[in-house]
Amino acid sequence: MKNYSRDFKLFLKKQASLKVRTIVFPEGNNLKIIKSVSICSKLKISKCILLGDSSYIKNMAVQNNIVLNDNILIINPDSIRKNYVDDLFKLRKNKDIFNRDQALNKLNDNVILSIMMLYLNDVDGVVAGITRPTAEIIRPTFQIIQNGCKDPFVSSVFLMLFLDKVLVYGDCAINRYPNSTELAKIAIQSANTASSVGIFPSVAMLSYSTGSSSSGASVDRISHSLEIIKKIKPELLVDGPIQYDAAISKEIANIKLPESQVAGQATVLIFPDLNSGNITYKAVQQTAKITSIGPILQGLKKPVNDLSRGASVDDVVYTTAMTVIQSF
Repeated sequence: MKNYSRDFKLFLKKQASLKVRTIVFPEGNNLKIIKSVSICSKLKISKCILLGDSSYIKNMAVQNNIVLNDNILIINPDSIRKNYVDDLFKLRKNKDIFNRDQALNKLNDNVILSIMMLYLNDVDGVVAGITRPTAEIIRPTFQIIQNGCKDPFVSSVFLMLFLDKVLVYGDCAINRYPNSTELAKIAIQSANTASSVGIFPSVAMLSYSTGSSSSGASVDRISHSLEIIKKIKPELLVDGPIQYDAAISKEIANIKLPESQVAGQATVLIFPDLNSGNITYKAVQQTAKITSIGPILQGLKKPVNDLSRGASVDDVVYTTAMTVIQSF
């Protein structure tokens, strides 16, 4: 029997190793990060920069039998903060920074430092968040990477690696109550992410209702988002509103929505709000004991990805691989 989870991981590793990219990890003192970086380097997924205390990191590596090879660079963040003061000051002048001392103070946060490294092309991507809440990763990313962007809208997906399939869940981390236009953007961004990793996007706009079985403001929002998607990207295979079971089960789809080209074979599942999306991905991940890669951020000018604080080493490794792929 084909193992889709294993095959998809192999695919990500192969794709990430096609080009040499450097990813920075601002939480370099974290043991899971040290273990993950060792694996990424061994598998040639990326070159890695750990921001942290060199002596501490090397001692942790020795104590835990972790190999840190030549593709892993450990940088004391205090030694490089001043290199980014002028650029951060210019970027955020008269917004939330009014002098260079304030800029330097902001750069005492290794997450902001790493994002500035990405902004100035010193690295190709950032993977962070294993010790930080999502807001502390997203906020500086918006302020720095999306600064001046005409359409700064950002969403996220999780890649859910089941034994018999790989599904894309969006948006489970960023947008709390997306309106119809935002839902349409989430669907299109998620479909593009699916395509980038070899998954044919068949998009289901999820709801508590399937087709015309019910009505109400939340169902109308889904229906309106579908109209917007079809105007922006008419070639995209998408349907909704549709319930989760009808989206992934051919048997149930034949009963509830037999004429749909998406029902029963959806690969991209768009949740109506953050509540439903976040609860579902965590419930599925923990109950089915599967690997979930993400949240993978979409719509950014340069790749920054936010780790769940409960992320495993496996999650970190494959989130890093996705970050490399996004940098191509």
